[in-house]
Amino acid sequence: MRKRALWACLVVLALIAAACGGGEGGEDGDTTTTAAAEEPTTTAAPEATTTTAMAEAELGSAERPIQVLFVPSVDAQVIVSGGEIMDQALTDATGLEFEVSVPTSYAATIEEMCANPGDTMGFIPAFGYVLASQLCQVDVGFKAVRFGWGVYWAQFLVARDSAFETLADLEGASWAYPDPGSTSGFLFPSVALDEAGVTPGETVESGGHPQAALAVYNGEVDFGTSFFSPPLLPEGEWQLGDDPEIPDDVIESCAPTDDGELWCGDYRVLDARASAIEEAPDIMQQVRILDITAEIPNDTLSFGPDFPAELRAQIEEALAAFAETPEWEESIGHQDFYAWSGIEPATDAEYDIVRTVVDSQGITLEDL
Repeated sequence: MRKRALWACLVVLALIAAACGGGEGGEDGDTTTTAAAEEPTTTAAPEATTTTAMAEAELGSAERPIQVLFVPSVDAQVIVSGGEIMDQALTDATGLEFEVSVPTSYAATIEEMCANPGDTMGFIPAFGYVLASQLCQVDVGFKAVRFGWGVYWAQFLVARDSAFETLADLEGASWAYPDPGSTSGFLFPSVALDEAGVTPGETVESGGHPQAALAVYNGEVDFGTSFFSPPLLPEGEWQLGDDPEIPDDVIESCAPTDDGELWCGDYRVLDARASAIEEAPDIMQQVRILDITAEIPNDTLSFGPDFPAELRAQIEEALAAFAETPEWEESIGHQDFYAWSGIEPATDAEYDIVRTVVDSQGITLEDL
């Protein structure tokens, strides 16, 4: 079931390849513009007139706003409302106009960036970035920082009273994952399960990280996978090799605060369970971390391959400044949004580890 879900994603991405294929540098990615160029009698067609007007409009104008795309890893309404705060901050800083949208899937986000290579910027995870860079040369600008970490992990969640102790125990167990295009929700867990020699049973695409955690909480599946960010400790910092779970003796104290944070005594929880507390305030008492995967480079802000360099520089400067303001915490920095506590410049080479994982799963451009 899991592999069929992955190949279903590849089928969708095959359509992306068709949309993005053609000339170098993504020049043939805009299929609407290409079609208009090849059709000599479009002057009588209203669609062609609209397309021509859009093409002539200046990028960043009200007639042709810059498209800001967010993958639907959390509630779309949270993304839209928080994205509009970012939209306004960037407009105030640059004078440019932006339009926020949340495509229906990770694959659809990549498709949109490749289909509109000169108009789009996207907040996409590592797996999506690697595929988009292969398909149409989407280019990374920033990566997320979460409480000082430039990396994160995938976590395996199970019911707290379950008998599961290791990944090997998950053989034949039912699995909820956010989306087959999710780096931490699907790709890295798939590799970990393969390395453990585990073949899950029934699989469920939950539609988001908190939803995968809730599927375990509600008893709909045996285990779920989602992102893991280290907890904030009362003293010192979490280190790789430390137990990812909060100590047992404070679990009963875990509860959401009035401002929507999840605390267990003096420990603050930052993994995907913290995004599910509105629906499940006692999720910490019911759902525990079984294991985490190898580290993953953080999510990206990436640009379409033909995005104008001058406008990109303006936006990057404005976004870096916005990340230092209180409004950031109400936008992409909010726990219910993407929980980015900051950003820093990223390079393509940082995502080579993800390319290695993609290759190990047999995902190549030839396959697409």
